Amino acid sequence: MGKHLKSIQNQLIEEVNQELLMEFTKNVASEVRLSGTEEELRAFDYVKAKLEEFGLEAELTLSDAYISLPGKALLKIEGRNFPSITHSMAVSTGAEGLEAEVVYAGKSISANYEKQPVKGKIVLLDGLAIPGAVLEAQQAGAKACIFINAEHTHEMIVSPVWGNPTTDTFILLPAIPVISVNYHDGEVIKEIVENKNSTKGWLHTIVDTGWRKIPTLTAEIKGNVEPEKFVLFSGHIDSWHYGVMDNGTADATMLEVARILSSHKKKLRRTLRLAFWSGHSHGRYAGSALYCDAHWEELHENCVLHINVDSVGGKGASILTEANCMAETRDLAKRSIRELTGDEFEGSRFGRAGDQSFWGPGVPSLFMGLSEQPQSNNPASEAFSQLFGGGKAGGFGWWWHTTEDTIDKISPENLERDCQIYLSIVYEACSAVLLPINQMAAVNELDKFIKDYQSKVEGRLDLSLTLKRTDKLKQLINELMNLAETPLSEYEIKEFNETIMSLSRILVTLNYVQGDRFHHDPAMKLSPLPLLSGTEKLALLQEEGHEFNLLLTELRRNLNKVNYSFLQAIRTVKKSIEKLKG
Repeated sequence: MGKHLKSIQNQLIEEVNQELLMEFTKNVASEVRLSGTEEELRAFDYVKAKLEEFGLEAELTLSDAYISLPGKALLKIEGRNFPSITHSMAVSTGAEGLEAEVVYAGKSISANYEKQPVKGKIVLLDGLAIPGAVLEAQQAGAKACIFINAEHTHEMIVSPVWGNPTTDTFILLPAIPVISVNYHDGEVIKEIVENKNSTKGWLHTIVDTGWRKIPTLTAEIKGNVEPEKFVLFSGHIDSWHYGVMDNGTADATMLEVARILSSHKKKLRRTLRLAFWSGHSHGRYAGSALYCDAHWEELHENCVLHINVDSVGGKGASILTEANCMAETRDLAKRSIRELTGDEFEGSRFGRAGDQSFWGPGVPSLFMGLSEQPQSNNPASEAFSQLFGGGKAGGFGWWWHTTEDTIDKISPENLERDCQIYLSIVYEACSAVLLPINQMAAVNELDKFIKDYQSKVEGRLDLSLTLKRTDKLKQLINELMNLAETPLSEYEIKEFNETIMSLSRILVTLNYVQGDRFHHDPAMKLSPLPLLSGTEKLALLQEEGHEFNLLLTELRRNLNKVNYSFLQAIRTVKKSIEKLKG
């Protein structure tokens, strides 16, 4: 990073106003903001008014989205009442409710339905209500699911369908009722189930699911050198309950970044586009998915980076090293976090969650949340570890997705710190002469995954050409980066940046997209380099058997796509090097 850029960053960071951040938060989170409701729209109107106060033109549009709002839930085990909640996209039972035997199947992420059959029964599971667990239980014939959460019950959306369903994906929506109970009551229910030969359960749920109009709010601060290129900075406004941390503080962070940069817009090389979503919590990221569908080509052609913000500024949120990133965006986060806090950012790979709707167009991404709680041994930390993965962090706080997400859970100091980090990163992404996307890191990561798959497949699939091409691509990227260290003309800078973007369009989709890039993969676990993830299963199958040959045929075709993608990347960098040497 240049000294001039760093100097301006330091000046901007000093302008972050803690009092304004708290004021924005309190106003956004003054009401419960269910997707598609009047209360949510009032929060959008408040944000729009603030953006316009900062001198920005803000556009609010309404679109049809498939939204699911959980209502009342009742649960009885052997005639005893237990408090419970139902979930977005689960089904209603009808007035008569549903009655069946209750069986316990262990942790939701590792239930074995061959060992514990659940056909025609209500399955009791440890963990948060996640789509994969519901789908597996449904496929095993369960009539309903009961999830045992932590000290509090956590609101969840149990559909794997990303954004609005289509004629193909509508059938993937859950077809069974789903409820959750807290840890204490869950332990009591487990004891009842374990001490009886047959335990009767009855549940009643109401879920209001259908098409609603939801808002999307966008505004821009135009860049001065290449205004058509833009950084997308996004967060959702809808909430579970008051949602002060999730996502009031994030909306406040976006407003404060907009306030500061609107006063320094002459310093921006590229445009900053702010986008506020609805449908995150109640439509499986419907707002961001709709935006991608409506602007796919523009995102593919001109969006250099997507930065997302969610659940920042929590009290006790001291872990700043594990937020989601791509390999190619890690260094961008690492620089600002080290400078501002002294922490060494490591980052963790994105899961299929959190308004990451822009991988199909090939847009690199950074962050969902940022700061997290330290790990602990309490049930909430364990549940979040199952959901977000292991590591040093214990999630966003025990109050996440509960009625307890209120203003007292916010640390003004942590919110100011998190806002400074976001401001620093957003400014660098918008102002650095050369795009701060480390494509060598992206190729190194893909190369590692390919070698891992190669070791597992044990010669059953030939990945040698793939590895030759990653080696060649690394060699060429190294040559390109050496050229970028010499003084470049404005034409050469543009050529370099276009090459970095072209590589993103290839490498992001290779690393993070399984299906058609014009659609959206489901919100389910996604292996790295998903086109080749079947190699793990291939290694376990008997050679030359029917299933083996079916999978081998599929993988060979997928491998052709992977190899050709790397060939396209090689040609792209070669052509750029020739122009720069010209």
